[in-house]
Amino acid sequence: MSSHRPPDDDPSWSSRATRTIKAGMAYFALVFGAGFVLGSLRVPFLVPRLGERAAELIEMPFMFVVIWMSARFIIKRYSLPANVPARLGAGFLALALLVAAEVSLAVALQDRTLGEYVAGRDPVSGSVYLAMLALFAVMPLVLARVAPASRV
Repeated sequence: MSSHRPPDDDPSWSSRATRTIKAGMAYFALVFGAGFVLGSLRVPFLVPRLGERAAELIEMPFMFVVIWMSARFIIKRYSLPANVPARLGAGFLALALLVAAEVSLAVALQDRTLGEYVAGRDPVSGSVYLAMLALFAVMPLVLARVAPASRV
């Protein structure tokens, strides 16, 4: 009888899982930090001049670059293997942390309910934001498919 999941006492499995978790946490921190900085510039400088939608859409290409560079960094730094569980594990952990942080900040700092936060999103920039979240989650895997792990 073969098991797809290695035993909990397998040090190599434990090491890979720990590495994936650390990579996901670092990926979250890098992208969230950059998004916080960009948002701190966007809100006071671009939103009053261009409006929320245009300001958010202008920020998206910069966030794409941050996501791409951060994914490359964590792949190298944590030697993530080019397999689906490791890459998606890091990406989806980072996504869960990012969504939790953003919702918590929106509810706490803006004194809004979760429903008000979601309903208040612009339909155009909000849709692009959702697409960027999906891309954020899968970027470590995308990079495994685009270039060999040694060149990422």
